Amino acid sequence: MEGFGERAINFPFELDAKDKAMSNELPTSDHHIVISADSHCGADLRGYKPYLEKKYHDDFEEWADASEEAAKKQEALFAGRGRSTRNVGIDGDPILDANKNFSSERRLKDQQEDGVVGFVLFPNTQPPFAPQAATQFEAPPYSDNFEHRWAGLKAHNRWLKDFVDEAPVQRAGIAQIFLGDVEGSVAEIEWAAENGLRGGILVPGAPPDSPFEPLYSASYEPIWAAAAANNMTLNHHAGGATPNFGNHFPSSLAVFMLEVSWWSQRALWHLIFSGVFERYPELRWINTETGTAWVPDTLEKLDSFYHRMKYSQYGSESIFGGMAVEHLSLKPSEYWLRQCHVGASFLRPTEAPLCAEIGIDNILWGSDYPHIEGSHPHTKEHLRLTFSDMRLGHVTKLLTTNTARVYDFDLEALLPLAEKYCPTKKEVSSPISYSNIPEAAKGCPGMNPLNQVQEVI
Repeated sequence: MEGFGERAINFPFELDAKDKAMSNELPTSDHHIVISADSHCGADLRGYKPYLEKKYHDDFEEWADASEEAAKKQEALFAGRGRSTRNVGIDGDPILDANKNFSSERRLKDQQEDGVVGFVLFPNTQPPFAPQAATQFEAPPYSDNFEHRWAGLKAHNRWLKDFVDEAPVQRAGIAQIFLGDVEGSVAEIEWAAENGLRGGILVPGAPPDSPFEPLYSASYEPIWAAAAANNMTLNHHAGGATPNFGNHFPSSLAVFMLEVSWWSQRALWHLIFSGVFERYPELRWINTETGTAWVPDTLEKLDSFYHRMKYSQYGSESIFGGMAVEHLSLKPSEYWLRQCHVGASFLRPTEAPLCAEIGIDNILWGSDYPHIEGSHPHTKEHLRLTFSDMRLGHVTKLLTTNTARVYDFDLEALLPLAEKYCPTKKEVSSPISYSNIPEAAKGCPGMNPLNQVQEVI
């Protein structure tokens, strides 16, 4: 496996049997088999009702009415500006294009025409009984009605199962769990594994203002054990770990955007230093849509802290951290290379040279469909812009085999679709001038002019 250039020393691991099989079984084709490790879906607001127990139906109607009123307030706040925070979840009109979340037919058409044939599915719409999002776009307040919240999340999972079943070869669904009910989450992990949600589970964040224990708490040990026992990948997505930024419009929106990735990144060191990866070496961990540039420097810093905690006889690091790391057999960077990944949504061209440092085997490309900042419908241009100078073998790992290995996609089954819809390897390797990138695409970070390696005129 690739290491961190000069930063990595004597990385001790070999590809496991599944990794080796994947490298040997990649179908021969002139086309890439493009799989997005980051896309989003969810039922229409009232489409969740059939998936709830009847005892919740009256309460659901009350909640749904309140959600619709909250949406109207959001629109009023951004009146006259053309777009509002309601556009973030979808690229397009919040009403006319809302079905991008739940129309199987439309999604398949959109994504395939965009050159993508496999999709990892994160949630996108509000599950039943989720607290109303604040109009200032900070995280909503936490609800103390854990029973209803958990019922709503399970309703989403059951809707998701039906949605995945409409295109099971192409879709890997990620089930939601609830930190407020560890025992129930274990049962839900087992249910998800039995019902084909091979995307694994979405691990929520626990920011300081949440009512839940932090992710490094021992109380979550049954969740990690269940995920490992059921071969369920742990996923952590940007936006799911942010605290409430307060009622300080509009500055709170800007601060949210500046800090949203960091709040999700921190889960990595929470799990490393609480020993989760030591106890469960078979677990896979994915940080999605948190960028990639942070990884090398962060791992270097974590390795430095680890060394001082474990081996120094002096200093505060050994005093405060020594007991936590004495049972860790690997450096943080070694845990990363062995079992952690970054979901590199719309990878920026300026980040592409860092891929070897991060670990080519540890990066999964994603389009972020149907989000407004995603690469759709200009993914083919984005791929040329980002990967034309990269070695073919590395491009194949980022677009195909890494994600197929982690989420168990059948590449032979995807091949006919790839040869119909995906760009050829020659096409992706052909450079494209930035002047040929459509103006409407430049809101995507991967196609923003400030993130290019070529001169932008």
